[in-house]
Amino acid sequence: MVKTLARSIREFKKPAILTPLLVVVEVILECIIPFVIANLVNEMQAGCGMDTIVHYGIQLIAMAVLSLVFGVAAGNTCATASTGFARNLRQDMFYRIQDYSFENIDKFSVSSLVTRMTTDVINVQMSFMMIIRVAIRCPLMLIFSFVMGFVMGGRLAMIFLVTIPLLGIGLYLVIRKATPIFRRVFRKYDALNDSVQENVQAMRVVKSYVREEYEKNKFAAAAEDVCRDFTKAERIMAINSPLMQFCVYAGMAFVLSFGSYAVITSQGTEVAVGQMSSILTYSFQILMSLMMLSMVFVMITMSLESAERIVEVLSEESNLTSPEDAVSEIKDGSIDFENVSFKYSAKAERMALEGVNLHIKSGEVIGILGGTGSSKTTLVQLIPRLYDTTEGTVKVGGVDVRKYDLEALRNNVAMVLQKNVLFSGTIKDNLRWGNPEATDEEMQQACRLAQADEFIQLFPDKYDTWIEQGGANVSGGQKQRLCIARALLKKPKVLILDDSTSAVDTRTDALIRQGFREFIPQTTKIIIAQRVASVQDADRIVVMDGGRIVAIGTHEELLESSDIYREVYTSQNKAGDEDGDE
Repeated sequence: MVKTLARSIREFKKPAILTPLLVVVEVILECIIPFVIANLVNEMQAGCGMDTIVHYGIQLIAMAVLSLVFGVAAGNTCATASTGFARNLRQDMFYRIQDYSFENIDKFSVSSLVTRMTTDVINVQMSFMMIIRVAIRCPLMLIFSFVMGFVMGGRLAMIFLVTIPLLGIGLYLVIRKATPIFRRVFRKYDALNDSVQENVQAMRVVKSYVREEYEKNKFAAAAEDVCRDFTKAERIMAINSPLMQFCVYAGMAFVLSFGSYAVITSQGTEVAVGQMSSILTYSFQILMSLMMLSMVFVMITMSLESAERIVEVLSEESNLTSPEDAVSEIKDGSIDFENVSFKYSAKAERMALEGVNLHIKSGEVIGILGGTGSSKTTLVQLIPRLYDTTEGTVKVGGVDVRKYDLEALRNNVAMVLQKNVLFSGTIKDNLRWGNPEATDEEMQQACRLAQADEFIQLFPDKYDTWIEQGGANVSGGQKQRLCIARALLKKPKVLILDDSTSAVDTRTDALIRQGFREFIPQTTKIIIAQRVASVQDADRIVVMDGGRIVAIGTHEELLESSDIYREVYTSQNKAGDEDGDE
């Protein structure tokens, strides 16, 4: 885990190494100061002159200033290293997620990934900051002060041999009890964030069903659950503070009592006043170091689960990678499914697709029709290798998709997904996702083909119109047409429309399909639809049911040979006739 996280330090290694070195000098100076003060007190008690006092005063001022300078420098390098480490950590996680296949993403919920890149990274950043500064400073201060305490105080320093083990045992028990609770809390954080995300995304549904109170109660219950566990963990961790305080004050009381007694009874021969003052300072430094060290352990305990969750993301290897000597040229848009079966995970009990054989010529228009759950989307997701087949082979341009360079394959297979997504930015920004180098003329042509240019021209800023996150300020039909235009700008050899004209009227749907036939005849077009009208004029129509292809043919052939197709066609036309009669 440490090795994986350490890779994200990279260019911040220098400040990360420099911080402990600066802290060492700062600690040495702080530990020498009480020793110098003790000598000064002894000299004053012996009746020294002003020149001696001034000499010691200059030494003390110089050491205090140097200690301050090194302390400030350590603070600056520590801040640079920790914030830079956090930035790299988020960047590495984000880059890793971009390489994930759909199967990898399925292992983590969106809310969990967001929590890992925000809350978990902050926890690890705080721990890293403490490790390179406080966790170095405290043990060094403890060791130096302990040694100097024995040098100056002898038997009085024996109190430290009692308090240190006591604190260590207490801290161990606290961490042992608290760690499992923190592990449980972070999982509940994921569930809480998942609930928030689901509610916000489905806000229209929540309001239409007047379920606001239900959602509030559900969120309150989840938040209370997190609060309860966190409170329990914090109560356990809070035991650490009074234990530290007890040891600090017990040590101070012992040193004051027995130290004063030794000074008085020996009249300064065994323990001098200067030694007594330095022992008090060293005891305070030792016990404060222990308190700070306990805080470090508390922070590390909290962040251990966060670190493990981050490492899970960084260690997750995509199961879809480009092979060595990958093919980068795609000959044409022909597609072949040869005995293809597929299931989403090895643990799945049944295949989502089974025994699929389908051969599509380059430039063909293929319609795919089937009920909900018939695996229409699953079938087409195998073409750009969003998933790999469990059995069988998928070929594009006569080559197994697993032999292609992933980027080359996906640049030649454009998908307009069922859930259309637009990003915040102008219409031009969104269209250039299809082709970053696209000219204004190319964008307008793509939009005309997708029947989007007409409504874009009605906007005051036309193609420079700002699109809100998720396309919130355009209608569902407008969003679909912009997504189709974006896909067309890739100039793909294969274009897949996954129920992506469901929000447009039948006339616009027909115009889009007509444009495809006239302007991109060499592109293979696969249209998944619920409406028969959307695939009726396709070269061939594939009917799916239960993850299998049950019929293939033209519209006329399927009306005669396929009961499923005929039933869908009849029900949709009957509904249309009834609407017309009304």
